[in-house]
Amino acid sequence: MNEPIVARHWLAIAAPKAAPAIATTTVLALARIWNANGAEHSVGNAALMTVLSAGAAAAGVCAGSHTADSTLVGTAFAASGALAFAGVAGYADGLPLPLLLWSLATAGAYGLAARYWRTDRRETVAYERQTSERREEQAHIERVETLRATTQIEVARTGAAYAEQLAQALVTRAMLPGFDPTALERAGLPELPTDERKSA
Repeated sequence: MNEPIVARHWLAIAAPKAAPAIATTTVLALARIWNANGAEHSVGNAALMTVLSAGAAAAGVCAGSHTADSTLVGTAFAASGALAFAGVAGYADGLPLPLLLWSLATAGAYGLAARYWRTDRRETVAYERQTSERREEQAHIERVETLRATTQIEVARTGAAYAEQLAQALVTRAMLPGFDPTALERAGLPELPTDERKSA
């Protein structure tokens, strides 16, 4: 029943917590690269990002009204926000507005992620509790069965030893000189078994 203990690397533990900041920072960096390559004050590029952002938001609304999959809806709205953020960061000529939007997007991403992390933590704790209860119940059943088997073995061993001692006593008594089994019967003692093979 012993399960191997798996120690997770610290990077594997920290990666999910850093994912929102990494995502928003990546969008900011790509938007600023896009800005340096001709997106600054480009109405066409801004219009494209507006249309893409509105399309992603519409997809989130449609997914929310037709399915109960919160992951799909959250992904659609996250894509909409990322496209809007990238459009503004690519269109703007300075860093203050993109950095302000980056900080707001990062805070919002952590706010949304915290809810999912709490839910995941509750499910993990509930699963570990159920697993622990099942292990304890199984261990209790194993202990009870071990005690029962040990008791049965001891009873069988004691019975075998008693039968052997009784057989030895009967043999020893039958070998005594002047032993008369009929005298025992007249005295009210139980009749000794006779060996039918000898009488036959």
